[in-house]
Amino acid sequence: MTRLSWFNTVSLTLGFAFLYIPMVILIIFSFNESKLVTVWAGFSVKWYGELLQNEAFLNAAWVTLKVAVISSTIATVLGTMAAYVLVRGGRFLGRTLFSGMIYAPLVMPEVITGLSLLLLFIGIGLDRGVMTIVLAHTTFSMCYVSVVVSSRLVTFDRSLEEAALDLGCSAAEAFRLVTLPIIAPAVISGWLLAFTLSLDDLVIASFTSGPAATTLPIKIFSAVRLGVSPEINALSTIMIAIVTVGVVTASLVTKRQLVRQRRDEQNAERS
Repeated sequence: MTRLSWFNTVSLTLGFAFLYIPMVILIIFSFNESKLVTVWAGFSVKWYGELLQNEAFLNAAWVTLKVAVISSTIATVLGTMAAYVLVRGGRFLGRTLFSGMIYAPLVMPEVITGLSLLLLFIGIGLDRGVMTIVLAHTTFSMCYVSVVVSSRLVTFDRSLEEAALDLGCSAAEAFRLVTLPIIAPAVISGWLLAFTLSLDDLVIASFTSGPAATTLPIKIFSAVRLGVSPEINALSTIMIAIVTVGVVTASLVTKRQLVRQRRDEQNAERS
């Protein structure tokens, strides 16, 4: 095992400090009694109560969660299908074009993506709202799901599928009973990644949202332009807590799946 040098240790410490100290400060000041976000006046949870009575933030939060759940679910289904075609489809006419269209949103600036989707929605006469945001978020997050699932399918042992087919399973049953449970950690990771990207998106949502559908990042950005309030600190703390719980849960589920897979493989080798 390679030991960490003092340079690597210091660099790692400074990197984590740069990333997480601002979040820690934000969480601490969300419990500040004072309305001034830079002056500590004692511990209080009153800003969380004020936040729960702020209808504008609550409506924006509901729209954001609804968009994130729907778009990430659709993106996971489409991204998994695209990954399966790319990995298992072999050579087919238009494969290069198909692959380029799948991975293009990874390198495309969000401003270009948002503007092009806005022009598309205007061109087809689709009113901007929750539906347009869902379509936009599905478009750019599907490629991330495809990358995650493809990396798992590349290392997948196809002999397991062949064994299921030899035992009488159809191709659909082999995928449902064998392939999908094995690649489930990657699918779950892709869903969480798409959910996080949708939850965090500001640029594309600002192009595709309408007056009746304002997402939380847009609402926070509009409020911050007038000054940071303790309610925004409280809201940001809740969002950090939700993401942390999601990441920990996904890690535990993935670890349990890997342990179960190793146990099944060991039992199969023994038998």
